[in-house]
Amino acid sequence: MTAAPASAERTPLEERLIALIKANGPISVADYMADALGHPHDGYYMSATPIGAEGDFTTAPEISQIFGELIGMWLVQSWIDMGEPKAFNLIELGPGRGVLMADILRAAQLRPAFLKAASIFLVETSGRLRHEQQRRLRDLSARPLWADEFSEIPPAPFLLVANEFFDCLPVRQFEKTETGWRERLIGLNEDGTALAFTRAKTPPLPGVALPENAETGAVFELCESAASLAREIAVSLVEQGGRALIIDYGHLGEGAGDTLQAVRRHAYWPVLASPGKADITAHVDFDALARAGVDAGAAAWGPTPQGVFLDRLGLQARIARLASGKPAEEVEKIIRGAHRIAAAEEMGEVFKALCLSSPALPAPPGFDAP
Repeated sequence: MTAAPASAERTPLEERLIALIKANGPISVADYMADALGHPHDGYYMSATPIGAEGDFTTAPEISQIFGELIGMWLVQSWIDMGEPKAFNLIELGPGRGVLMADILRAAQLRPAFLKAASIFLVETSGRLRHEQQRRLRDLSARPLWADEFSEIPPAPFLLVANEFFDCLPVRQFEKTETGWRERLIGLNEDGTALAFTRAKTPPLPGVALPENAETGAVFELCESAASLAREIAVSLVEQGGRALIIDYGHLGEGAGDTLQAVRRHAYWPVLASPGKADITAHVDFDALARAGVDAGAAAWGPTPQGVFLDRLGLQARIARLASGKPAEEVEKIIRGAHRIAAAEEMGEVFKALCLSSPALPAPPGFDAP
């Protein structure tokens, strides 16, 4: 186990987890991740201000307004493709500080009928972030409603956006040993004073699909909650109509390797240090999301690299329009922000876009035919 940095502090959640493990034995990586991020009192998203320069990480909408504006026009075109329904739900999963939704709604002002038809729902469990979202969106004519889960939103045709949401859902990890697959668990170090990785002594229960030909030492990640949510969204798309746009960092290879990581103050942080004080994520398995959507009857488009997706939506034209008439210093800032969200060596390649859609709709903007 990597030693905790000198700045690491023992947190109330860490004390609680140590006591729990002493009493009941090791816990899964998924259970640890769920508690570290979502514990009602001490979870990271319940007690921290995670996003922005003062937080621990930043996201594409925070880097450049162009990101949200292009997504906004993508949503407007999707609404047109749906036949311009007079009432529909506009849903965002994990809306952060509300920056993306604010940019979406500003861009959508070009089609007032879109805004008039939209009932806005923000799926957010953090009271702290809800307050930030309320503050940022309070001056807009469209008034959002909040929900704890997607399932709470009333049925209607819908358009959904999830930017950097699925990477926060808890993953289970499995390691191939000389005697077969074993689940990685969180236990205690030798003297029982700190959290440490360990392995289950027995094979996983039947029903966990693990690669048969993996080499010893290989790690496989499984995000059951992500696949379940993608399936739930897809079923709703089939029944109600609409599209869901999922943008996140991730991979195309099934369960590819150990991608669990933590970030604090814009730097990597040991995953088991000071739980509740750092963001913990894992790369999204886009193949698994697409497969779950298709199995439920929806169409899946992509995944497409974020840079390619944004270029297809008109990134360069939007840069030129936004930069027109601006001072050189501001133009440079606009170009630098666009580079960060779209260049392959920045966010443009590792981040990808996936669209789940009602099968009756045409190809969505920005995606090639499957």
